[in-house]
Amino acid sequence: MISKDGILNYMRQASYKPLEYLELLEKLDVGQDDEVRFKKCLGRLEKDGYIIRTRKNKYGLPEMMNLTRGVIRLSARGYGLLLPEEPGRPEIFVYGKKLNGAMHNDKVMVRIREPEMDGQRPEGTVIRVISRANQQMVGTYRKGRSLAQVIPDDRRQIYPIYVRPSKKIKVSNGDKVLVTITAWPDGENAAEGKILEVLGGKGQPGTDLQVLLKKHGLATEFPRPLLQEAEKVALPVSPEEISRRRDLRDLPMVTIDGEDAKDLDDAVSVSRIPAGYRLGVHIADVAHYVKDDSRLDKEACKRGTSVYLVDTVLPMLPRELSNGICSLNAGVERLALTCMMDIDKSGKVLDYEIFKSVIKVRERMTYKDVNRLLAGEEGELKQRYESLISDFLLMKELADILRQERMQRGYLDFDFPEAKVIVDENGFPVEIRKRESGAGENLIEDFMIKANEVVAEHLYMRHIPVLYRVHEKPEEESINKLNLVLGVFGHKIRSLKPEPLSLQKVLHEIKGRPEEQLISLLLLRSMKHARYAPQALGHFGLASRYYCHFTSPIRRYPDLIVHRVLSSLLEGGMNAKRRASLEKKMSGYGEHSTLQEMKAEEAEREYVAVKKAQYMQQFVGEEFTGRIGSVQSFGFFVELDNTVEGLVHISSIADDYYEFNERNYTLIGRHSGRKFAIGDPVQVQLVRVDVDDAKVDFELVNQNGELEAKPAEGGVAPQNGGNGKSKDSFASRKKSKSNGKSNGKARRRSRRDGK
Repeated sequence: MISKDGILNYMRQASYKPLEYLELLEKLDVGQDDEVRFKKCLGRLEKDGYIIRTRKNKYGLPEMMNLTRGVIRLSARGYGLLLPEEPGRPEIFVYGKKLNGAMHNDKVMVRIREPEMDGQRPEGTVIRVISRANQQMVGTYRKGRSLAQVIPDDRRQIYPIYVRPSKKIKVSNGDKVLVTITAWPDGENAAEGKILEVLGGKGQPGTDLQVLLKKHGLATEFPRPLLQEAEKVALPVSPEEISRRRDLRDLPMVTIDGEDAKDLDDAVSVSRIPAGYRLGVHIADVAHYVKDDSRLDKEACKRGTSVYLVDTVLPMLPRELSNGICSLNAGVERLALTCMMDIDKSGKVLDYEIFKSVIKVRERMTYKDVNRLLAGEEGELKQRYESLISDFLLMKELADILRQERMQRGYLDFDFPEAKVIVDENGFPVEIRKRESGAGENLIEDFMIKANEVVAEHLYMRHIPVLYRVHEKPEEESINKLNLVLGVFGHKIRSLKPEPLSLQKVLHEIKGRPEEQLISLLLLRSMKHARYAPQALGHFGLASRYYCHFTSPIRRYPDLIVHRVLSSLLEGGMNAKRRASLEKKMSGYGEHSTLQEMKAEEAEREYVAVKKAQYMQQFVGEEFTGRIGSVQSFGFFVELDNTVEGLVHISSIADDYYEFNERNYTLIGRHSGRKFAIGDPVQVQLVRVDVDDAKVDFELVNQNGELEAKPAEGGVAPQNGGNGKSKDSFASRKKSKSNGKSNGKARRRSRRDGK
């Protein structure tokens, strides 16, 4: 009983009622010798928010006292949403005045004030901050007459941080700074902090990456002792280790990745069998080199994931491992975990086997080359890979079957355009274009998803503690709001607790229509964020009952955990002590890995947006043809062919008064009836770019090739005379790409959960 689980299990009994400290000692039969240990355990549970001490000094469970523990996500508008830690509980809305000093991503305790009713989220009040997510922040220094403050760059960090001048650090108004928080906001008192470092002036070259790294707390270097540990373990495969594994070195297999990728963690093989196909997914055995609780393991856990920032990679593991001994480079022996699946012609897995292997990849293929080969391209490429073409055709055949089987289950395939940013040797963007996704990318995605499903079900059926990748059903309130917009366009999700097929039906109906991107985005936003959890809650977006991440242990910590669990099973099973240890850790692993993944996603998106703004600076004053991607009350966003989006503010359209129709997302002139709707082509001029905020502003060009008439007040004067040359493409202004580089390994986190 003198343990976290023992105390919690006792309190979870139906007959339990809140007890005082001395009553707990008696009920749990805690002896005098054990009281100190018991008191520390009880204090830790209270500090971490697992139990609550009432005003009458009695201990009980939060859920029995109308309290919910979780992570709060703030909006720039000032409100918060609590993501409950306990599976199945609805998100809780918290008004700004009820935050009581809670900040974005803090772990908090919320008391529900208004219960869930008529499909609306419950409302609550933050009663306690359990732990703070951000000790340091990046922001802009603002000097007032008597006070100075730092305005956080992340607009979800809604509290300014007051700072005092320092003689040691010289800072000017408008500088980007790193500040550490010395006093937290509490609902009555403001946040206070101390400036640690001046990162540079606004718009200063080279500041963008440094600001981003500090803002998101991303590690760039590995400590020297850890690098020494990596060097010690990164040894060639030994004959002794080969003898303990299944030898697949003669099995034809390939890796298929982006052109610049160096961390190759998956290889595939395929063959035809009487019942259908034999698919082999061979994943780098990172767990063999990164031992539990080693320096390497602790650092990998801390980072949680590799981060891909256009031309910069921040790896989860040192390059001796990620690009070296763990990477499945062609022509060399590598250790792997293999999932070998026999699949019939309808996509059903008939049989499978998971085992440790030693492999030798035949060819390191790129998506581009595989796509060209599958398209039937003749010439040197075909001659070079003549012996593999039949394998690629078979892979494509099987991948099509697997995708069709997944579509029949309700798989949601969001097809958002993604940007590929090409930069020069100085990191300056020289080209931005849409990232193409072909058969090569798709077949790897299909194979990885199937392997993840098989491994997840394998572990679930054996009741093994592990981290699942879960994506829960949308909440009723989200579906209600979504239906308001869908109804305008003639669509509806009929069930408030829909299955994936219901949303898939809408995606099919809007395919190729002007409103496709808007509705796809609203559908995506209506769903919960995928996360890691120790419970098999299913994956709604993939229409998978069981799902985990197994296929990328070089760059994702949850995959490494899955590998460790599999290794324990393959090496003779899992004893009770090991099982209990894993069960205690999984919830914490899941929370941390989810937060690190979200941090990486935000950093990656933000950096792409900054690079887009940097690229567009050279085109100020020039004209472009684009399409309206979304319409808001304050204007509309225009998307160019290269995925860049810019705002046409309503104040710059002065030929009429425009009113926003929130039912069909249009702006309509009160007198003229002129309408701006999603999908409409428009001619615009680029008038302003703000690199720091990654914002691009357009203004409409009228039929005579001139800017729209300016409003009398509040308008923005055109730059460069407002008569730039029209450009439908960027070809004439592109800089030389000979030294350009980009992040070659595409990471489609938002729409894909496979590789």
